[in-house]
Amino acid sequence: MNFLAHLRLGPHEPQPALGGLLGDFVKGPVAAIELPDAVRKGIWLHRSIDAFTDRHPVVARSKARVTDERRRYAGIMVDMFYDHLLARHWNHFADQSLTAFTGRMYNAVLAQQALMPERARRVLVRMAEEDWLCSYAELDNLHMALDNMARRLRPGNRLPGAVDELEREYGRFEADFLAFMPEVIDFAAAQATALRDPAYWQGVLASGSRA
Repeated sequence: MNFLAHLRLGPHEPQPALGGLLGDFVKGPVAAIELPDAVRKGIWLHRSIDAFTDRHPVVARSKARVTDERRRYAGIMVDMFYDHLLARHWNHFADQSLTAFTGRMYNAVLAQQALMPERARRVLVRMAEEDWLCSYAELDNLHMALDNMARRLRPGNRLPGAVDELEREYGRFEADFLAFMPEVIDFAAAQATALRDPAYWQGVLASGSRA
């Protein structure tokens, strides 16, 4: 899942929400991460959601829709396609409008820059300033986002033009997303509830778990 999905799926208080965005930027067991507990819980939840997503048969079906020439990038592509579809179907999965929700999240993120690793800070500040989360709703912006990502990869990679594959199979990717989203919402809610139990959280820290 990508930025918008992780914000929707995790707790919406500022520190857990920040943790939900930092899951791809910090490595190692959560017990070793020098950040407030609420942020670490958000990181752990991010990783748990990613693990659930990676082993889910519906997501595997979406990845299998990606052509052979781009199959190695299927995970990146499906993450971005699902964020686009979440933005387009936002009102089915949230009570607050997309612009109101993302505005609140941007403010929360920008107020916590002191807690961010520098690489994450650069990305998340740009995310807020350029309104990436709402922009994903438009296919032209999704094209731009994935093509920009391709420029940061090894020259000659096949990621440019990847959104053409979403457009060719739009209805099928959409059906996959709509089948998957209620399940990951339930999973994330159960995990977030478990994390509120101090004994459960201490068990996570003691286990040395990354997710």
